Amino acid sequence: MKKSEQPKHLGEKVVTEAKTLFWIFAYLWVLLGLFALHKSIVLGEPSFYHQGFAIINAFVLAKIVFLAEEFHVAEELKERPLIYPIAYRSAAFALILLVFHVLEDVIAGLWKGNALIDTIGSQSFLELLVLAVIMFVVLMPFFALREVARDIGGDKLFEQFFLRRTRPVPVQY
Repeated sequence: MKKSEQPKHLGEKVVTEAKTLFWIFAYLWVLLGLFALHKSIVLGEPSFYHQGFAIINAFVLAKIVFLAEEFHVAEELKERPLIYPIAYRSAAFALILLVFHVLEDVIAGLWKGNALIDTIGSQSFLELLVLAVIMFVVLMPFFALREVARDIGGDKLFEQFFLRRTRPVPVQY
């Protein structure tokens, strides 16, 4: 968000942050919802069970991403060419989300009465590595749009995608 777009009043700040949280949630819900649909097809189980977890996980992960952004996690490369902050933030947030995924599995295992040692090793290293790579890849477009919005402004990005496109002025070299 550009300095000129910074909200001046508490109400504006709440609305701005709610919109930010909503878009993070929406992005994650689409991705997790598609993964849940795939899982329900592969396992031959009803989709609504998996979709419920997709909604809950999307909200929890959206809050984690939102809070990490508020604490300026992985913003060290924001002045470099776009590929650097996009890749760096995608990798950092994939690791953050992976840690919370493992923590979720541990809590779920403890809730079911399993021993702590059994819940920690419930997923293989390869499974976690694949999950980290998937999260890295699916976060790339998310952070690409966030970085472009940072450069041109969130309102301008929204306008370009959903309202009307302004014609670019050719640059003379």
